[in-house]
Amino acid sequence: MKNAYRLLFISFLLMSLSACGSSETEEELTEILELTTVNEFSAYQETQTVNVTANMYWFTDVVGDWISVTPRYGTNNATIEITAATNSVYEKRTGSITVNVGNLSKTITITQAAREESSGELDPNKPPSQNFDLSTWKLNTPENNGSGFAKTISVSEMNSGYEDDEYFYTADDGGMVFKCPVDGFKTSANTSYTRVELREMLRGTDTSISTQGVNKNNWVFGTAPDSDKNAAAGYDGEMTATLAINHVTTTGSSSHVGRLIIGQIHANDDEPIRVYYRKLKNNALGSIYFAHEPTDGNGDEQWIDVIGSRSSSVANPEDGIALNEKFTYTINVVGDLLTFTVSREGKEDVVKTVNMQNSGFNVSGQYMYFKAGIYQANNTGDANDYAQATFYALEKSHTTN
Repeated sequence: MKNAYRLLFISFLLMSLSACGSSETEEELTEILELTTVNEFSAYQETQTVNVTANMYWFTDVVGDWISVTPRYGTNNATIEITAATNSVYEKRTGSITVNVGNLSKTITITQAAREESSGELDPNKPPSQNFDLSTWKLNTPENNGSGFAKTISVSEMNSGYEDDEYFYTADDGGMVFKCPVDGFKTSANTSYTRVELREMLRGTDTSISTQGVNKNNWVFGTAPDSDKNAAAGYDGEMTATLAINHVTTTGSSSHVGRLIIGQIHANDDEPIRVYYRKLKNNALGSIYFAHEPTDGNGDEQWIDVIGSRSSSVANPEDGIALNEKFTYTINVVGDLLTFTVSREGKEDVVKTVNMQNSGFNVSGQYMYFKAGIYQANNTGDANDYAQATFYALEKSHTTN
């Protein structure tokens, strides 16, 4: 009889365990996934949030290289941030984000407004990134980044409305102001000059691509090997800037005073072109000139006067450019031909060319990027002396495969 009760008890226990196991299995198979929605994103960089309701591990799939998601995965309920990079084209674009939980998945369509056609009018109430297309530029300022070098403002930060009242801001007339003091932190141990300067970043906000190298962040000459042209983001290029120089340094050595760099093409270690403006203290007008620096072993640096002279003792240059006078410069590269043009309203263009065939830039491994703003060319003046320029237009383009 005891054996019968024992067998009955064991049977009951097994049935109970079986029932519990079945119940737990059912709970494991019950998947929950709910998502909130988003509105259409503006043409400028914008971040919106989505609430994820889930009861287990989830992960995301993103369609659209201009969309970023943080975090990309998680467990149970969470809030994710969706960021759309600035739309640099004049067409609306769409992408998607899919959240996956077990056998469930839900997709949110991401729509971003088209870039607005420029009316030609600059709004003094907007940050620079909303008056200018800065979707492929980062900025350096002479502030300490925490490690003793200049601060870098990323493409993402730039297009989130970045401004700095001291170095980079919108002027009362809507222009984009660059103000660079003599004293400040430098970008590396290899330079002794400060800068408030934009650096071209063709990768945009895709930080998985390295800053340096023949890759989708930089461009090459059209005479580079085909393998480099295919690996780069583009080849050849043109940058046009309209600006006015508001202030130049008035202290320092005679070879440094009054000069600043306002545009460049930078290669690996050298500069195919550095564009200078210089106004001496006793002159009412300033000069424009540029340097062409070949790679090592390919000749000496060349200096080309465009308007006036780079001399430290030149008299007031004939037909020079005054402070606060607007002018336009264009840097154009097609193959090995570099063309530099200065344009002013009511005056004939001044054009200079350089044949770069033997300058060493058309070989494998040489990559290029534009720079614009102010690279201070005086490190001997008073610490609080400064240069300032206001840009009213900044455009660039490249040939793509």
